Amino acid sequence: MKVIIVGAGIIGALTAFRLAERGAEVTVIDAGQPAGAASGASFGWINASFHADQDHFNLRLAAIAAHRRLAAELKSDAIRWPGCLCWEAQGDALDEQHKTLKSLGYAVSEVSEKEFSALEPEVSPPQRALLFADEGAVDLTRLASEALQAGARHGVRVLAGLSVTALQETSGRITGVQTPAGVLTADRVIVAAGVATEQLLAAIGVAVPMLSRPGLIVRSEPLPPLLRHVLVSSGQELRQTPQGHLLAPTSAGHQGDSSDTVPEAPDVLASRAMARVQDMIGRPVAWEQVTLAFRPVPQDGLPVIGACGPAGLYVTVMHSGATLAPLVAELAAAEVMESALSNTQLALLSPYRPARFTG
Repeated sequence: MKVIIVGAGIIGALTAFRLAERGAEVTVIDAGQPAGAASGASFGWINASFHADQDHFNLRLAAIAAHRRLAAELKSDAIRWPGCLCWEAQGDALDEQHKTLKSLGYAVSEVSEKEFSALEPEVSPPQRALLFADEGAVDLTRLASEALQAGARHGVRVLAGLSVTALQETSGRITGVQTPAGVLTADRVIVAAGVATEQLLAAIGVAVPMLSRPGLIVRSEPLPPLLRHVLVSSGQELRQTPQGHLLAPTSAGHQGDSSDTVPEAPDVLASRAMARVQDMIGRPVAWEQVTLAFRPVPQDGLPVIGACGPAGLYVTVMHSGATLAPLVAELAAAEVMESALSNTQLALLSPYRPARFTG
């Protein structure tokens, strides 16, 4: 089977790898470079503690397990498991979060101020926090590259710097894509194009409405090892990369940020975020880069995964791909290759089919 994937972000890259493993002839097309858009500007937090409902929790929890499978298979250290310390909620709200996650069977425990200081001696401690021991962090640029390299050993090809201007439809079936360099044909087309998904599908009458959700990630100068966990406070999310850089969203409440525009100049927002980071770690720190990307958030905030529109078309778009991509790649590859999914797998995908937007 010949498959074209539109988009070489983390979802497109991992799906290409999984399809090629199953024997598909895969071409990935991207207007930029692999992981050059939202994936390359991700905070990279792997978690199920941040979820919309029970179904969303189940999907994210299954995705954490898929990350572990992928890391073992690729022998990758782009995925790490530092755990997360979270004190975004306080008082009764923290108790309720703890109770809810415990009831879902999640690995969560409460830590005191003294215990927090033992876990993170360089951070100003809150009175209480929650420890999510099984959560991780991922370098999506590196993971996408590793997946495409592994896929290349199975024949995956990448066309970078080439935009897809339209989907090619013939006799009620998607048969390829149109580009400025001409038409490329395929038996199946997967749209994993992030924020470009809505416009590309609308042209063939398929509705996948998207929100405008710009996100800025600021990176500090390299520092000695300071942080051991992903940190999530009410005012700032923060983690340290293996290279020593601190990564932080410029939005104080990144996970719940519903801003549809960038409110101020990026350098101002970056400096403000670094000031909050300085308060957390009690030492001066300068930022060296701030990156803007538009997060691919469907209208209802939930993933969109599945066949849609004319035969031969499949779509995968979501936030957060950092958590969900390995699982979505496994399941999408199986469906596109017409392999039967288990009842458990079908249940994971059921709430997120594109048909929910067709009325």
